[in-house]
Amino acid sequence: MRHKVAGYKLGRTTSHRRAMLRNMVTSIIMEERIETTVIKAKAVRPSVEKMITLGKKGDLAARRQAASYLMTNEAVTKLFDTVAPRFGDRNGGYTRIVRTAWRKGDGAEKAFIELLGSEQVIDEKRQKRAEIRAKRAEENRKAMEHADEEAQAEKNMAANEAEGKTEGSDKKE
Repeated sequence: MRHKVAGYKLGRTTSHRRAMLRNMVTSIIMEERIETTVIKAKAVRPSVEKMITLGKKGDLAARRQAASYLMTNEAVTKLFDTVAPRFGDRNGGYTRIVRTAWRKGDGAEKAFIELLGSEQVIDEKRQKRAEIRAKRAEENRKAMEHADEEAQAEKNMAANEAEGKTEGSDKKE
């Protein structure tokens, strides 16, 4: 029996579990929203909350503690400069777990874990992606039109050359 045993083992060894949770915390801070299983989301939530609390402290010791846990320096910078100040007046409860669907392969329940207030950031990312997609589609359309024009020009030149050869052969006789 698992009396008074806290935390989730997630079917992994200690080192694998620790590395996975560190990666997930770093991804949540960088992307502000990730999709994972509900159990993993519940397991990673306390670590994210602790990192944001360190970010709210803002001193050098807290920055070093966060740097020792997070995987990239960019994540540490974003945590202390943008994410933590957003929660300045809030005492905990920085994340939200939203259940979505069942995974097709094994039927695991999936969920989004996201930082509160990240809706604007996510909408900006969506808008940026839509603009990039529209730009690429326009470039592809122009490239296709240009390729069609070149193909048509080659076809016309081949037809003109064929006519010129037949006319030239008629003139020689």
